[in-house]
Amino acid sequence: MIDPAWIGLCLTGRIGNKTLQALLKHFDGDTSAILQADTKALRQVSGVGPKIAQNIQEIDLRQVEKALARWQQSGIHIWTIRDSQYPERLKTLDDAPPTLFVRGNVSFTFERSIAIVGTRSPSNEMRNFAQNLSTALVEKGYSIISGMALGIDSAAHFGALGVPDGQTAAVLGSGIVNIYPPAHERLAREIMVQGLVLSEISPNATTSPSNLVARNRIISGLSEGLIVVETSVDGGAMHAARFASLQGRTLYTVESQASGNQALIGAGATVIPMNLAQLPF
Repeated sequence: MIDPAWIGLCLTGRIGNKTLQALLKHFDGDTSAILQADTKALRQVSGVGPKIAQNIQEIDLRQVEKALARWQQSGIHIWTIRDSQYPERLKTLDDAPPTLFVRGNVSFTFERSIAIVGTRSPSNEMRNFAQNLSTALVEKGYSIISGMALGIDSAAHFGALGVPDGQTAAVLGSGIVNIYPPAHERLAREIMVQGLVLSEISPNATTSPSNLVARNRIISGLSEGLIVVETSVDGGAMHAARFASLQGRTLYTVESQASGNQALIGAGATVIPMNLAQLPF
């Protein structure tokens, strides 16, 4: 049974897992008590300032309940960090999303997962390599995690989908009803047959630069290792690489003259050979 108060708190601006856990500890795990608390009581909690306190007091529980019913009727699954379905590897993160909204094959296996990410405008060589790499890893029993962006991400998803029963999960920086980029709505539907589309933000929400950056910690957090196929030094994939390093995930990159790849190699990332027969997996 999904707790509407929990969902309301998770969808309230500026409340991440650390602040939510601090609130739960202070109010003895009672989400209803959090919603009923006055400003003074809320401000006693570490991380809760006047704006967060105001946001909590403005939560409309009836509207949350209606949204929950609508989402569940449309086939959206909701996993909270307290649930058994929630990926175990993700639970270990300090900034784990308290709630995930999920569409697709909920029997998805995260135990052996590798993330593949990269630039939205790759060379043809690297786009093809990403797709072939994904296929090779799926054939070795891995699930592929990526962000369903244009370029390398979508190539990674296509590579996984090309294997019978191959599993891939797309972590979105938008709501899972409001697919971003819109050009990948068909890809999202295909992913949902064999794998999952998931997000930490409200299912109908639009994307934002901050959401696109934040979802990278989920991409790397779900995975035992992260492969950056091709990126510039200021590309979005470098956010995923940074999160992977902070999370203690194995970081890989491909031998390439791309500035981001060279920076990652210089920082000690394991190099993936272009010869797939020599993969270190």
